[in-house]
Amino acid sequence: MSNSSLVVYTKLSPNHSGKRTKKIDTITIHCMAGNCSVETFGNLFANSARQASSNYGIGTDGRIALYVDEANRSWCTSSNANDQRAVTIEVANNGGAPDWPVSAKAYAALLDLVTDICKRNGIKRLVWSTRKKDRVNHLNGCNMTVHRDYANKACPGDWLYNRHGEIAAEVNRRLGSGSSTPSTGESTGGAADIKIGDVVEFTGTKHYVSSTAAAASSCKPGKAKVTALAKGKAHPYHLIAVSGGGSTVYGWANVADIKTGTAAAATSYLVEVTTDVLNIRKGPGTSYGTNGSIKDKGTYTIVAESDGPGASKWGKLKSGAGWISLDYTKKI
Repeated sequence: MSNSSLVVYTKLSPNHSGKRTKKIDTITIHCMAGNCSVETFGNLFANSARQASSNYGIGTDGRIALYVDEANRSWCTSSNANDQRAVTIEVANNGGAPDWPVSAKAYAALLDLVTDICKRNGIKRLVWSTRKKDRVNHLNGCNMTVHRDYANKACPGDWLYNRHGEIAAEVNRRLGSGSSTPSTGESTGGAADIKIGDVVEFTGTKHYVSSTAAAASSCKPGKAKVTALAKGKAHPYHLIAVSGGGSTVYGWANVADIKTGTAAAATSYLVEVTTDVLNIRKGPGTSYGTNGSIKDKGTYTIVAESDGPGASKWGKLKSGAGWISLDYTKKI
């Protein structure tokens, strides 16, 4: 069993269980919870009293280190069962809690390393699930796990956790893993020519762990980014919720639950304001300045709808005064 040729620094830790008892089929990404160099982290793992290690480490500068040979089980995820089958990777952080973000160089190196690990170990496709049950039991083909599933920890931090679907999609694209591969520029054959990178309006309440999964889990509608396509599959769009867009989607979605375009004409209808003070915005989103407010909980006519930050949907007032968040209204 080989190690990655991407390694530029090696400091082998004594903290491991020797040869694995399981074939490598899983990737577990961790955060260092600090901006450590690969040398500093190597020194930490060299201390046998720490009783901790990982197979690899990645610094903020994008350099990759080896701490435990891939052939050996590291002590990283608070789970013997997981670490017997998983290659574990610690990534340095260039910011703090709760997100624990990583640098662009570290993220790029992570994608390169995970792709290399998959190629050398015959992992043909990465599958991420937002459901803990799928991850810890490797259901529905799931082969990406996180430390927080096995211990009371925030690891790998929200920044990396929320990008696991994106990581899987990009690695699968590089692996050329058949129908699960994100196909850049390829249409799914839906009503709109949706491409990877498009921001769309997700109108559904269910998402799936794969493009062919039968079981769904609940989520909220709102703005989301298309991160992968699976042409001809039951759920052909992989979506990740956009910050401030109201949605919690993180998975594969149906064609019928996708709308494109930043604004769409809407049949004129009446709404009743349900909050004491509702700001009127000059455009559809909290990024636009205010143009007064509604304080009477009255009835108003909406003539158009639009996506935008700060609300699941914005409505244009017939008066021309501007846009209001429809989250604080009810249709009558």
